[in-house]
Amino acid sequence: MSTMAFAIESLDHLVLTVHSISATTDFYSEVLGMDVVTFNGRKALAFGEQRINLHQHGHEFAPFAAHPTPGSGDLCFITSTPLEEVIEYLDQLRIHVEMGPVERTGAQSQLRSLYIRDPDRNLVEISNFI
Repeated sequence: MSTMAFAIESLDHLVLTVHSISATTDFYSEVLGMDVVTFNGRKALAFGEQRINLHQHGHEFAPFAAHPTPGSGDLCFITSTPLEEVIEYLDQLRIHVEMGPVERTGAQSQLRSLYIRDPDRNLVEISNFI
């Protein structure tokens, strides 16, 4: 039996391939309150200690996924704001809640979640720890 030479400690960033960088940054900054950051001429969305780097479909930065496809993401974000308040806020912005609140199992604990879609139709889960 072999032992691992290293251990993964956290997620630094992930990449979303999108049809429109501006539509994506508008959505994630206005609806989810993420910060739009620019690095090396590229755009990303920052929140907490993580970042979502953005690739424009057809103009991805190498190396990139074998089949980068807008709308193939399924992301879960944690908030301490009660979901009822999140739903009220989303209603004000006319953002459709596709499902929820429902109970789910997260990486750290049980979650209470709702689901919306971003401009590329990625599934965006917004959750509270139970």
